[in-house]
Amino acid sequence: MHLIETRDLTYVYPGNVTGLEGVNFIAPRNARIAVIGANGAGKSTLFKHFNGIFKPTSGSVLIHGEPITKANIREVRKMVGVVFQNADDQIFSPTVEQDVAFGPTNLGLDPETVQHRVEEALRMVGMEDRATRVPHHLSGGEKKRVAIAGVIAMEPQVLVLDEPTAGLDPQGVSDLVGFINSLSRKYGMTVIFSSHDVSLIPEIADYVYVMNKGKVVACGSIGEIFDQQELLTSVRLDVPCLPKLIRSLRERGIDIDMAYTYQDAESAFLRAFRETP
Repeated sequence: MHLIETRDLTYVYPGNVTGLEGVNFIAPRNARIAVIGANGAGKSTLFKHFNGIFKPTSGSVLIHGEPITKANIREVRKMVGVVFQNADDQIFSPTVEQDVAFGPTNLGLDPETVQHRVEEALRMVGMEDRATRVPHHLSGGEKKRVAIAGVIAMEPQVLVLDEPTAGLDPQGVSDLVGFINSLSRKYGMTVIFSSHDVSLIPEIADYVYVMNKGKVVACGSIGEIFDQQELLTSVRLDVPCLPKLIRSLRERGIDIDMAYTYQDAESAFLRAFRETP
């Protein structure tokens, strides 16, 4: 049974504007899933269905095989945590630790358990030394980490991140990539995220959904998606730099293995050029 599944999910905004059309999506356990597409492709609209913020116009959203209802919405939101693109939308308490404590407190947990979860969540995102700070005095990257900590403190099985690297400097992006990978590797959490930066996708995803105009137009592994140059171009996306460079070298007669991550590309280049006469 999948953690999240949508079946022919369609959503129409007021004014008869279609946000999603016939979307089928699956999120298994311990997965890293990227959802990519240009602005307006439907990524955020899809994410807002995962924990019941939006209700389908038609089709269904299943959590652990059960549709989202008024009766189970509280449990769904404990299981599926969503972090929006603008962290300021989710931060409103006087201090960092109070903000992170908001979710678990609303779950009715006792103060000792809440404090433990707050400390653990802040440690996971590297913000434990800023627990007493005023959130709105933090940098954009720090605010994003606080927003993520607030969701993690509720101990969800699925973490949904809408454009998590937006507004971050290079170090902030690097830190976030490491953190996302640790959630899957260390904690077995499923992570679903969107991003415009296709170069990041191979580093933090195992599976990719491509969206365009509210539809899923392709899905598959990193290699399966980024081998489709024409498809990506048609939906205003590009291939990451590393496979693009390797294809160019291949066209020039250099025998080199395809690679998508920096580590794999480094190994591929070393093998290729060591063997070059």
